[in-house]
Amino acid sequence: MTSLSDFSKHEPGRPDVVEVGIGDIGFGHAPMILVTPALGSCVGVAIYDHFAKRGAMAHVMLPSKLSEGRNVAPGRFADYAIPEMVRMLREQGSLLSRLEAKIAGGAAMFHGDSAISGIGKRNVMEVKRQLALMSVPLVAEDTGEAHARTVELALETGEVTVRSYLFGVRCL
Repeated sequence: MTSLSDFSKHEPGRPDVVEVGIGDIGFGHAPMILVTPALGSCVGVAIYDHFAKRGAMAHVMLPSKLSEGRNVAPGRFADYAIPEMVRMLREQGSLLSRLEAKIAGGAAMFHGDSAISGIGKRNVMEVKRQLALMSVPLVAEDTGEAHARTVELALETGEVTVRSYLFGVRCL
């Protein structure tokens, strides 16, 4: 079995690396690196403030919260994660006008079941809709297709690195 340390150029457990788990939101500032592994139909959303060199990353599982009142992970749903990320960054002093987003994931990982196979596409659509509602421009993406990705956001530069076993490394 391959671990994150085999797949990433950054060693987990280092104080400057924040691993963002499924349904979670990570937050940090330079020189930290935010990493979310194994995105299939999920979408990794990185929102970054170049001026302050701070950012947030979410590992979004589903487009929207299906029912109210349940305790859920903050990054699980696009319609909750995106506004929460923007709130977190603004609370730390980031101006909305300085924020920009990059996304990756949303793959069609399951074939044959239309209820499941479209979840990646629906995730990407809702992430884009929420970013537009929050007035955060989407400046780059690596979405769709049928392969998993690991995503890293370097808070020093704002560069998002997308790693895939099938397609290697791509920088956004």
